[in-house]
Amino acid sequence: MAPMFVPGPVDVDGEVLRAQTRPMLPHRSKEFEAIYARAADKARQLFLTTHRVFIMASSGTGLQEAAIRNFVEQKVLTCVNGAFAERWHEVALSNGKQAGKLEFAWDEPVEPQRVADTFRTGNYEALAIVHNETSTGMQNPVREVAQAVHTIAPDALILVDAVSSLGGVKIEMDAWGLDMVLTSSQKCLALPPGLALGAVSDRAMQKAEKVTDRGWYFDLVRMEKHRLKDSTPATPAMSLVYALDMQLDRILAEGLERRFARHAAMAKRVQVWAETHGLSVYAPEGFRSQTVTTIKNERGLDVSDLNAYLMKQEMRIANGYGPLKNRTFRIAHMGDTKLEDIDKLLVAMEEYLKNH
Repeated sequence: MAPMFVPGPVDVDGEVLRAQTRPMLPHRSKEFEAIYARAADKARQLFLTTHRVFIMASSGTGLQEAAIRNFVEQKVLTCVNGAFAERWHEVALSNGKQAGKLEFAWDEPVEPQRVADTFRTGNYEALAIVHNETSTGMQNPVREVAQAVHTIAPDALILVDAVSSLGGVKIEMDAWGLDMVLTSSQKCLALPPGLALGAVSDRAMQKAEKVTDRGWYFDLVRMEKHRLKDSTPATPAMSLVYALDMQLDRILAEGLERRFARHAAMAKRVQVWAETHGLSVYAPEGFRSQTVTTIKNERGLDVSDLNAYLMKQEMRIANGYGPLKNRTFRIAHMGDTKLEDIDKLLVAMEEYLKNH
């Protein structure tokens, strides 16, 4: 079967799916704790960090909430240039924080100097930013933003949503000075939905110990105490951890640099194809996602009809998200998808365009 080209959930290899069928173990047993610790240790390589990685039974949005509850006592600045950045802002407000909102047009990247200027006057404790905005195909310059903030407010924490990019794009958590990087299982990691992974710096954990009202389920201080014993406060999603353990082996066997290059090549192929067929890429050159391309629907295509055509060939793409629905469509190129898969999709789309 040809893979789906939607930005999650993505197709999962049969071997990884079967890993979930391993027999259950007591989650406090030494056998399961060894698997859990092994998976968390391997995951650190994805984040390019020496810090801890938490594995949670939740979506990526759960760790957006964990970031707010654990690392913000009062004031956080959210950079908003897409739907999932907007969600993070709403999460901050719903948790009673004073959330400043620095808005950019959805077709523009976050601008480091504007962020720094806002920090200069706002006395914020933390910055929340989306690295790869799934709704727009925009890859924000997180490294440059973090550098700008550190110049103005060296103690501010940098919190990064990399839900649709980690594992497909090189994100150097330690080298860039990031304090939390979060992702979820159903995108570039090519796993079933249900797990979220978050890497957290030492200084962020020190801040969390001073923050009140962290809640219970997403209390990372509590989780850290259990993590140091290779355990979790509540029952983990064991079958998904089995799959994660196996998939990390497959990812590392491919090699991270080769995996990043594969994603970049697929992105380039889609973006060049769009521009040679009278269609524009939504994000500007230099800030285009390597994992999902959002294309302007300048030919007025019926996206539902296009998808119906593709689904007859066991493929599908994604419509635009939120206010961009029907005005754009999205082609994901993430996870275990290969360049030849992209080529098959583009051939099918070309056939459709000939008649529309």
